[in-house]
Amino acid sequence: METVYKFALVVVLLVVIFSLGQALFFMMKDQDDDRRTVWALTRRIGLSLLLIAMVIIGWKMGWIHPHDVGQ
Repeated sequence: METVYKFALVVVLLVVIFSLGQALFFMMKDQDDDRRTVWALTRRIGLSLLLIAMVIIGWKMGWIHPHDVGQ
């Protein structure tokens, strides 16, 4: 279960990054019409909130663990 959950986290993170790149592309290509840019950024915000919720749920359920760097 942990491996599948971590894989889902990575997939959602990659989709967030793709959506951000898509918004940049639309912003450069569509100079007069910003609807696609706004939609891509809105989708990125929603997916980022989903990603944060997934991290919190995974941490609370014990599927992912923070590590102590430098100790």
